[in-house]
Amino acid sequence: MGENRDRMLRGELYRDSDPDLVASRISCGKLLDRFNATAADRTEERRELLGELLGSIGADSWIMPRFQCDYGTYISIGSNTFLNYDAILLDCAPITIGNDVSIGPRAQLLTALHPMEDHEARRTRWESALPITIGNNVWLGGGVIVCPGVTIGENSVIGAGSVVTRDVPSHTFAAGNPCRAIRALP
Repeated sequence: MGENRDRMLRGELYRDSDPDLVASRISCGKLLDRFNATAADRTEERRELLGELLGSIGADSWIMPRFQCDYGTYISIGSNTFLNYDAILLDCAPITIGNDVSIGPRAQLLTALHPMEDHEARRTRWESALPITIGNNVWLGGGVIVCPGVTIGENSVIGAGSVVTRDVPSHTFAAGNPCRAIRALP
């Protein structure tokens, strides 16, 4: 691995223009192009492409096209998990999705960060990333955005259109912008 990839995976500032990272994103993009172009009845072909693309995908999990990600290899999906249409997973840091998860259409899991106070670093395209973890049996409603560094505990539900900026405990219904706990779930 190159220095910038190492820095990226450690959550440090890195340059995404690094040739090694660019080549990985292009390779990922080619697989995504093939996946997103498959006919609706080609489920086995889609499954094979996801196996090539992702770090891991469990049994009976599936993703509907149009699917977008940066690298693919830093995404791990458990079994019996479903990602609906137009999911965007920016996997500059690991994204771990548990078993039995349902992710609504147009959801975004975004690990990328840009310097907030160091204007020159932002101007010169330095960035960093923090991992996202989605526990078992979580439901993310349509249009949910999960921000860098967030963990959503098992058996939780996130209301449609929510922007999740901090961790959500297990067995919680949370919603809003910013997302906040509404009530406990059994």
